[in-house]
Amino acid sequence: MTEHQFKNYFPMPNEIYLLGLHPTALAIYGYLLYIENRRTFECNASYKTIAAALHVSPNTVRKYVAVLEERGLITAEHTTVVHRDGTKWNGTMKYHIRPVREAIEKFYARQLEAAEAESSQRRAADNFERRKLMRPSEF
Repeated sequence: MTEHQFKNYFPMPNEIYLLGLHPTALAIYGYLLYIENRRTFECNASYKTIAAALHVSPNTVRKYVAVLEERGLITAEHTTVVHRDGTKWNGTMKYHIRPVREAIEKFYARQLEAAEAESSQRRAADNFERRKLMRPSEF
């Protein structure tokens, strides 16, 4: 297929579905991919704009943007607009889409840490139970 044939499409990485994201977080991520500049991997949109596009509340967008940031899929920063009279106003949010591979690696590292912590807690509990069953002379 030529580049022209992909003009009205955007890629949604398959790996995104391995992260256990809420459907609304997936929708927001998809929307950000839809509006991103493919050269800079950046886009600008307010919570209100995203909310209107996805038929959710701006607070819901704020909540799931934080989740996407925490998972390493995006970074978001506030922008400001300076008017002619010198007053500063809040601008739209600027989003940078991060490589999905980084988010997947971070996700698996967290899962491994959690599994290791659980295993350590289980060993400590097993040791405690064994010691409770031992007679004082066996210590």
